[in-house]
Amino acid sequence: MKKTVATILVEHLRKFGVKYSFGIPGKAVVPLILEMEKQEIPFLLARHESGAGFMAGGYAFTNKTLGVAIGTSGPGGTNLLTSAGQALAFHQPVLFITGHPSMKETGKAMGQDSSYFGTDLVKMFESVTLFSARVERAELFEMYFRHALEKALVGRKGPVHLSIPADILREEIEEFSLDLPYDHKHLSSEIDRAVNWIEQAKSPLLFVGKGAQISNGYEEIKDLSLKYNIPIVTTPGGKGSVRSDHPTYLGPFGLGGTDEATHYFQLGVDLLIVVGTKLTDMTLAGFTADFYPEKVIQFDIEPTFVGKSIPVPTLPIIGDAKENIKHILNRGTQSREITSFTHDYDTQIMEQSSGYISAVNAVKVLRNELPSDTMVFGDDGSHSFYAIRHFTILEEGTFLFDDVFGTMGNAIGYSIGAKLANPNQTVVCLSGDGCTLMHGTEISTAVCHSIPVIFVVFNNGRLDMVDKGMRYNIGRSVGTVYEAPVDIQLFARALGADSYKCRTQMEIKEAIAIGLQNSGPTVIEIMVDPEEIPPTMKRG
Repeated sequence: MKKTVATILVEHLRKFGVKYSFGIPGKAVVPLILEMEKQEIPFLLARHESGAGFMAGGYAFTNKTLGVAIGTSGPGGTNLLTSAGQALAFHQPVLFITGHPSMKETGKAMGQDSSYFGTDLVKMFESVTLFSARVERAELFEMYFRHALEKALVGRKGPVHLSIPADILREEIEEFSLDLPYDHKHLSSEIDRAVNWIEQAKSPLLFVGKGAQISNGYEEIKDLSLKYNIPIVTTPGGKGSVRSDHPTYLGPFGLGGTDEATHYFQLGVDLLIVVGTKLTDMTLAGFTADFYPEKVIQFDIEPTFVGKSIPVPTLPIIGDAKENIKHILNRGTQSREITSFTHDYDTQIMEQSSGYISAVNAVKVLRNELPSDTMVFGDDGSHSFYAIRHFTILEEGTFLFDDVFGTMGNAIGYSIGAKLANPNQTVVCLSGDGCTLMHGTEISTAVCHSIPVIFVVFNNGRLDMVDKGMRYNIGRSVGTVYEAPVDIQLFARALGADSYKCRTQMEIKEAIAIGLQNSGPTVIEIMVDPEEIPPTMKRG
């Protein structure tokens, strides 16, 4: 039986458990959006295509399936590029679909041409996705769709892109049925060698990144730490992969890192066990040659950055971290007596009378007032690094932050998509005034669809992380302070959200209590001290 390409595509999305799509319509993608309406997959109108891509990423992360973001040809597609880059950094399987006016008319002058003759979206998406292709004939759709699914969901997960011209979407082909590809968990051939290195180590240390969250390897990492008495530090992006009260946890290292983590490196590490991190400059901020271990075991889904950052003998364990650590635990025989570290969470909150509240205090109030299983999406900026240092993790997998691509404003969309995927979980976006000025209009999307995300915005009238970094490194800052700071409360109110401005601990508590009961989004603007120094000064 023949059906249109659009019909077959949407039927598969329904089959794969995709319950929402995100985007902005345009002529070139109208056939697809109409088919989604027909098959009852809600199309959420974003305020910017990047916001749609972020929402699709948050949905994919939480729902553990594909996220779908749609943009029309030309600028609709180029606006999606940043969110594709963010999905690549987060390893989120988002299907980005863009249009093209007409395949049959390609080569003639066309508005918003997305081919070689105009703005070639396929080439543009190549560097921010794992697969990018244009379906130039309807009969190619099945094979290209299959390739896209495999690239998105097998091995190193991530975003993919299909450009499907409007006339191809309407063309009929023989129907077909694909299943989501099965991800065969690759087991490294170096497991026995890794066990030997671990059992011989005198002062090993686990260095855990966000790859642990992607592989859902929380229990395996905890068991490895406890079996061999190996202390744990996390990267900025690995925040949330270990409970803060885990007996061998020393806290984060790098930007936002703790003194305890730094001190342990200073004592001397003979084996560094790296799990799910590329070891970027954000992660290794403050890491000097004196900290070099004798050896490194590096777990990663693929080998591109293995052994590149720390010049010591490195044993690569390529494949899914969860499965490989599980096999190490099964094969290892030696155990060590557990040494528990004292955790000083410094929960004391000091009120200030300057009209501002300390960002450190604000983070502690948030932790005290939010449920233990609250999912926090940290936006890129000093506000999240305060949380990396001071926000206590009570349940694994409840904090997501990117320390690689670092799009300002991404967490606004990610939190909306996540809340749609799991309506029963409290979802908080921790953002700043700079991030909100970039993508804060997506709060309007949450308003229109009654999506009860709590948006917490630290406002100090500047791009704080850049401002303090410039002042620290060169003695002054340029282009980092807003001459007329935005009133976030009024901005959010103009978008239709319930909003509050807070300068004290009690005002934050009251606003959170209201937000937890609201049926729509709540925006909590916290006026933080503009002169407070964030924990980001280790980066040159």
